[in-house]
Amino acid sequence: MTPDLALEVSGVRAGYDSYDVLMGVSLKVGINERVGLFGPNGHGKTTLLNAISGVIKPRVGNVRFMGDEIAGKSPQAVVDRGLIHVPQANLLFPQMEVMETLELAAFCKRAKPEKSANLDKVLQLFPRLKERRRQQCKTLSGGERQMLSIGVGLMCAPKMLMLDEPTLGLSPKLKDELAVAIGEISQTGIPLLLVEQDISFVLSLADRMYLVDHGEITREVSKGQDVDHEQIMQMYFGEEHA
Repeated sequence: MTPDLALEVSGVRAGYDSYDVLMGVSLKVGINERVGLFGPNGHGKTTLLNAISGVIKPRVGNVRFMGDEIAGKSPQAVVDRGLIHVPQANLLFPQMEVMETLELAAFCKRAKPEKSANLDKVLQLFPRLKERRRQQCKTLSGGERQMLSIGVGLMCAPKMLMLDEPTLGLSPKLKDELAVAIGEISQTGIPLLLVEQDISFVLSLADRMYLVDHGEITREVSKGQDVDHEQIMQMYFGEEHA
């Protein structure tokens, strides 16, 4: 693995039970780089993040993070190394208060010394969470829960963040707010791997984008490269989405 890479995935095959979802996926994320993953549901984007973060074990292939092989490591071991996966669906404890949730997130040894500083950063980045710090998670709106999920990831003192569809189900206004927040996070030097179905959202943030289709990377698009949005949407989602 070259020194300028945060993450390198090579030839990964993975899936569930006896079924392979990923068919030999390879990708790279550089230090300080923002990389997008775009494609339809059910084609392997979430499975790829799960394989990287240790939720499932790759059957074949390598996953190197900051030079260390992490394929097959437990999720806890991956978190301890600073690779933080923020899954889709706002998986929060509904009865816990916002502040309790954020403080609990700094559970690993590496994050504890930075707990106070990271909490300040999260509340500055998402002022709504400060306003709702004593509310239970179940009382938050969808956008607020997504802000809290990303805040939980930041409390883990990430060396890299993987975000799985952070704008899912959100209004255009909240999407714009999250885009600004994610951009600010990346400006602190944290590399990002961003899964999204909103191609405009991905392209507004990413330095590069991989297109995923049936468990394979079918194309790589670099920032500034001409992209036919209509052609890509039609290819993946059909005529009615063109």
